[in-house]
Amino acid sequence: MPWYKKLHWQIIIGLVLGLIYGIIAASAGWGQFTSDWIAPFGTIFLNLLQLIAVPLIIASLIVGVASLGDLEQLSRIGGKTLGIYVITTTVALVVGLVLVNSLEPGTTVPQEMRTQLEQTYQGDIEESMEMAKQAEGRGPLQPLVDMVPSNFFASASDNGNMLQVVFVAIFFGIGLLLLPKEDARPLLNIFESLFELIIKAVELIMLTAPVGVFGLLADAITSIAAGSPTDLASLLGALGLYCLTVVIGLAVMVFGVYPLFMSLFTSISIPDYFRAIAPAQLVAFSTSSSGATLPVTMEVSEKNLGVSEEVSSFALPLGATINMDGTALYQAVSAVFIAQVLGISLAFTQQLNIILIAVLASIGTAAVPSAGIVMLVAILESIGVPSAGLALILGVDRPLDMLRTANNVTGDTMVASVVAASENQLRFPTDGVSVATSDVQGAIHQETAG
Repeated sequence: MPWYKKLHWQIIIGLVLGLIYGIIAASAGWGQFTSDWIAPFGTIFLNLLQLIAVPLIIASLIVGVASLGDLEQLSRIGGKTLGIYVITTTVALVVGLVLVNSLEPGTTVPQEMRTQLEQTYQGDIEESMEMAKQAEGRGPLQPLVDMVPSNFFASASDNGNMLQVVFVAIFFGIGLLLLPKEDARPLLNIFESLFELIIKAVELIMLTAPVGVFGLLADAITSIAAGSPTDLASLLGALGLYCLTVVIGLAVMVFGVYPLFMSLFTSISIPDYFRAIAPAQLVAFSTSSSGATLPVTMEVSEKNLGVSEEVSSFALPLGATINMDGTALYQAVSAVFIAQVLGISLAFTQQLNIILIAVLASIGTAAVPSAGIVMLVAILESIGVPSAGLALILGVDRPLDMLRTANNVTGDTMVASVVAASENQLRFPTDGVSVATSDVQGAIHQETAG
């Protein structure tokens, strides 16, 4: 496939053209023309992302929970697997929040530009400040109260109530587990079909991403750089620091947290571990899809790491659905970064809300490229940050998507190894790695061709 036909290159092209047009439009005073004829394409793209958020969570969460079989199967292996997945996702979110609050990449945007951004989103910022004040006066258990809705349809009609949607989806999924299979199957078939439809819808929406990014960036730059296009260099510098913050966080997980778990709970050396999972990491990086990488992930786990088929067949497919450490870290950093750029101060309870939503929503994030962006829209709206701020980060999303998918797959293999070791079902082969490079190249070629 020619490079210019690949989506991530098309998005980058849209980014570059949006920057160029924005600079020219800001200098030439084309603000009204841009608002009337260019910005609507970005708004449409953003609306499409918002449109798909609630159905994505409902379908994928219900299918993911119900696919566990029944509650009795969530015994020793299931409890360990789910427990470690939740722990590592929470650790990833905390790492991301610590880094973004420490490095503060959003504050490197020039004060003049931040002032213009605040004026652009003044209404949203005032609403967010009011939310922060209200959050400070709430009791410690109020987030749990807010999570349980009294009217599901009212919750589903507002993306700001995403945590309630997540709760209801998990609740219904458990309910389907308790029903006799013959009674649950018709409704489960509907949600499975809806889930497949949502995946295709996400793919279709992402085809419009280059035009959407162009429209969003052109409108944003025309608004914030009017009269001072030279400030754009500082804006791009801040974006570079944002990327660095995400990369540092992912590196902490891949080279710090996961090896720590492997050292504490398995007998596999760290160099052997990374050599064994390298094929899965390569496919994940190339395809940006933990779902597409799953066959290779299972193969390297069983053949290279010695994970039993019983553990790998449960832990790895479940991990491809619910274990999104890299995606969760990226969402935490991105949400706070956008808030920093817009001059919005997030209260502790709002950042705690990011953790709660991201941990629960990671269960419902589809294992396809750019699905994390959809969940980020939900997180932004739930904490009162304007989702139009996505224009600042979409141009660099695909390279970060490749890195965070590799992070997700690495986490899957670690959890499978730890669970297998705890069950005495880990038999690391003495003859080393057995998955050939040609197998990986074939998988990449097949995914690219598809």
